[in-house]
Amino acid sequence: MAVKREDVKAIVSAIGGKENLEAATHCVTRLRLVLKDESKVDKDALSNNALVKGQFKADHQYQIVIGPGTVDEVYKQFIDETGAQEASKDEAKQAAAKKGNPVQRLIKLLGDIFIPILPAIVTAGLLMGINNLLTMKGLFGPKALIEMYPQIADISNIINVIASTAFIFLPALIG
Repeated sequence: MAVKREDVKAIVSAIGGKENLEAATHCVTRLRLVLKDESKVDKDALSNNALVKGQFKADHQYQIVIGPGTVDEVYKQFIDETGAQEASKDEAKQAAAKKGNPVQRLIKLLGDIFIPILPAIVTAGLLMGINNLLTMKGLFGPKALIEMYPQIADISNIINVIASTAFIFLPALIG
């Protein structure tokens, strides 16, 4: 699809002009903009633009869906039109992160810390459950499974060590 300069100018105008732009980057399909005041965005003008396939707000970024391939040319012309410096995705995320209130920033910080270690915590919890099934008396008979079948006691010990490891090293995983 050929990118017309006037369509890019219309996008700049619809977001409130270059004065309203704090940072800009793009991914494979979208322009990702950090705006100073999102209330200045003319959503109808963006919707009527031939280049724009959609628009939404996520993580304090205003994202304009352009489409694969076309977004590269639109971004180049957008940067030329606004005079903004090209920003990486990380720079745009950092600029967007400054926009939230303190509670939102705290929740995002906690999410950034705990989301990567969530699989370890879930796995450890499941392994603890399996270990409890093996060691609980009265569940499968009058004795625990490891008492009825002593050969699986070592397996139970190994499961317990692995399950405990995630919680023992939790401070290191967080830090």
